[in-house]
This record gives sequence, C-alpha cells and structure tokens, in this order.
Amino acid sequence: SGRWSACESVGGYRRFRGNNATYEIAMNKITVARPGKDALEKLGAFSWPVWEKEVSTFPWHYDEREVCYILEGRARVESEGGAVEAVEFGAGDLVTFPAGLSCTWTITKAVRKHYRFG
Repeated sequence: SGRWSACESVGGYRRFRGNNATYEIAMNKITVARPGKDALEKLGAFSWPVWEKEVSTFPWHYDEREVCYILEGRARVESEGGAVEAVEFGAGDLVTFPAGLSCTWTITKAVRKHYRFG
C-alpha cells in the first residue's frame, strides 16, 4: 500500500516503519541517506512536487521540516552560525532538513528535486 504503519519518537529521531522498511529522521540536524527505489516509492517521493534552481548561493529558513529527493545536481547547505553540521549532497540523495533551520544553500551544479514539507 506504500503507507507507513507506525511512527514513533526515539531520542532525537522520529522513526517510521512499514512494509519491511524503516526510515529515521533526525529532528535537530540535516540528514542525508541513499535509499533504494522501493523505499522511495513507499515514501511517495516520485509523486512530490519538483523544484529546480540554477547554480547560486542564497539564504533559506525552514518553517517546517522538508524531505527532498535529489534528482540532479549538487549542493552544500550550511546552517547559520554553525548550529547544525554542514552537508553536501547530490543526485540520488534523500535529504531531510529540520524545522527552524536557517541556512545558506550553495548550489554548485543546477539542482532538480522532489520535495515534501511537514
């Protein structure tokens, strides 16, 4: 069915389980994972909206959590004041940004991604 059957908070993580897959989201840091196609389908990632951005640098604030699957490109995200560890990611990565994060995106190769807030 592609739906998660359970959700629980464990330490600083939220854990989702269902259909032989478990996906954990750190609630206070940027996480990068390389899930397989089955896990992405279970998340519904291929039906999320698409966002595209050219090579650039810009500030951003996340009012709510975002999960995105990078289709193309390469970027680095650094938090304001170094509160959260900087990460680099590219095509094939599933990236989760926590709510409340203020950061700077540096896109080094044009990005195309599926994304979901909440």
